[in-house]
Amino acid sequence: MADYSTVTEIPGIKASREQIARLFHRYHFALPYCKYKDVLEVACGAGQGLGYLAKTANKVVGIDIEEKNLSYARETYKDRKNIELHIMDAHKLLFNDKSFDVILIYEAIYYLQRPEVFLNACTRLLRKNGVLLICSVNREWSDFNPSPYSTKYFSARELSELLNTKFAAVQVFGAFSDEPDSLKDKGVSAVKRAAVALHIVPRTMKGKEALKRIFFGKLVPLPAEVIEGMTDYDPPAPVPLDVPDIKDKVIYAVARLV
Repeated sequence: MADYSTVTEIPGIKASREQIARLFHRYHFALPYCKYKDVLEVACGAGQGLGYLAKTANKVVGIDIEEKNLSYARETYKDRKNIELHIMDAHKLLFNDKSFDVILIYEAIYYLQRPEVFLNACTRLLRKNGVLLICSVNREWSDFNPSPYSTKYFSARELSELLNTKFAAVQVFGAFSDEPDSLKDKGVSAVKRAAVALHIVPRTMKGKEALKRIFFGKLVPLPAEVIEGMTDYDPPAPVPLDVPDIKDKVIYAVARLV
């Protein structure tokens, strides 16, 4: 049975500065959608972004399939009245109809065996003008490396097509453009691609720390909670869907019930 805690970003693990920047980026992107709203984050992991959203949201509910992951969130937010945490499978969202204004699934849709079942549940749970926000590694990125336990990664175009089967309005964005401009950058990229091709990349977050030190230098502990201004923020840019997007490391999708 899959142990998703081994591939989850938990507080205290050693992370690159870009990894922390991407963590902040996800929740800062979501913040305007969540103000004064009831929010559900599916596969919230250790819940680092829940408190950040809850500062302006009406209510934030986090669910995850692993109690090991949620234990960190339970400790971090034990005194936060507008944050709820539940063990739950993303394929079986046990909430009443029209319970939420916003649903997030960040760096997790590729783990779902049946993403269409999840999307059906989202259309049931979202209120009028509700929004689904998705963030995922871009499988078309040249240095893409699949995570253990993953089932299917999406390109920007594929994610748009999937969402258009259930939602009336879909936008896709790209972020963290990867354009090596030095011989060192190009060399690091080549080494990473070779490691992926040879299947020698460690499978767990802990196991990847040594490689991160080689590629990114000094690592810092991942925080328990996202805070305002912890890194810079560059807004994601719209992605053209008629050509492969090989530069953006991350893709976002915003799907609206209209």
